[in-house]
Amino acid sequence: MSLIKSISGIRGTIGGAPGEGLSPLDIVKFTAAYATFIRRNTTKNTNLIVVGRDARVSGEMVSGIVVATLCGMGFDVVNIGLASTPTTEIAVTEENACGGIIITASHNPMQWNALKLLNENGEFLNDAQGKEVLAAAEADAYTFCDVMDLGHELVNTTYDRKHIEKVLALDLVDTDAISKANFTVAVDAVNSVGGTVIPQLLRALGVKNIIELNCEVTGRFSHTPEPIPENLTQISSLMRDGKADVGFVVDPDVDRLAIVMENGDMFVEEYTLVAVADYVLSHTPGATVSNLSSSRALRDITAAHGCQYAASAVGEVNVTTKMKETGAVIGGEGNGGVIYPASHYGRDALVGVALFLSLLAKSGKKVSELKKTYPAYAIAKNKIELTPEINVDAILEEVKKHYASEKITDVDGVKIDFADSWVHLRKSNTEPIIRIYSEAHTMQEAEQLGQQIKDVITEMTKH
Repeated sequence: MSLIKSISGIRGTIGGAPGEGLSPLDIVKFTAAYATFIRRNTTKNTNLIVVGRDARVSGEMVSGIVVATLCGMGFDVVNIGLASTPTTEIAVTEENACGGIIITASHNPMQWNALKLLNENGEFLNDAQGKEVLAAAEADAYTFCDVMDLGHELVNTTYDRKHIEKVLALDLVDTDAISKANFTVAVDAVNSVGGTVIPQLLRALGVKNIIELNCEVTGRFSHTPEPIPENLTQISSLMRDGKADVGFVVDPDVDRLAIVMENGDMFVEEYTLVAVADYVLSHTPGATVSNLSSSRALRDITAAHGCQYAASAVGEVNVTTKMKETGAVIGGEGNGGVIYPASHYGRDALVGVALFLSLLAKSGKKVSELKKTYPAYAIAKNKIELTPEINVDAILEEVKKHYASEKITDVDGVKIDFADSWVHLRKSNTEPIIRIYSEAHTMQEAEQLGQQIKDVITEMTKH
């Protein structure tokens, strides 16, 4: 059993004793703490909190507890039911709500679930806000309301359509070009909420030929849900047979977008943002932002457009904060997370699909031909499982000393920039691991760099 408490929410495996997994008691505790935070900090007078969930098997149970707890804290709940993370974010602002809770463990396997916490702008809590919630939960510093002040549940299942309409209304989404291109599009939605909303979006964009893989919304994931190459053999095989022009894969809460090329090869998650940013910058020049673990390709593309790139710490809230500081027109994360402020400040696979298809239709190229127009980099993603005796902070300090002659950035873990490559080490917020991302011009070089760092750390932990 696992329970991970972080500023972005509470995530754990379902079951177990309180405090050891995401038990019903833990759900009540953290929901009540969040409600206390919202009551103390919101500027809204609507008394509303939005709740949405992905399709995982535990979702209905967790949602029932969350909704009841919020009502017990005196809030009215707008329950939008099965909905993506970006759909829930949009619902918060559309409802003029005080906040929102998304019940999803994102890319984690089926036994996990989580509470992702939003502020009144439909954006994730920042570091200080998250810590305030965690402190309230730790101290049991919350009080339930009297019987006459109980909140009520309001069910509203119209937000998929509203979200799609917002995407269609974006200036850079060209439904005419997409329709005329007559694409055949394959979709793998890993049996979660993307199985409903992505095909609906594609039809609204003018795509007539859709091949649906794992679009039955059962919550029983047909493969490991993180949209990375080793988990996408089914759609890759289909694409290799020449059955579609492009393939889209989303994670269970639809905030990450992976693209499969017409030849069955991966476009690579990192290049989802690169391609969309190239399209956006060609029409609306401006700053871009991604996190420290994202590809240099975005920096290169931004410079090619004569614009400024900036890097943030890992985490959506850190990216959006930097985007607001720099007035960025596009940003996101290298895991396939596209953040387009013209829509809203949140990773949104629907926006990514619509902008990429607009780019593809106007380019007249195949996806593989489009990929060749971008700077060539490869990122290797490794990890080290953490054990209680491993002191992560001490290891990171030793790594900094070991590579002191290189350019070091330590605002989020440790990033070492070499002339033609980089490596970034940081403790995961969602799993008991150290993530090691390394990038070079070829995958072999990136893997070698990642292994070199792993060997250095392994040697350190022996002492």
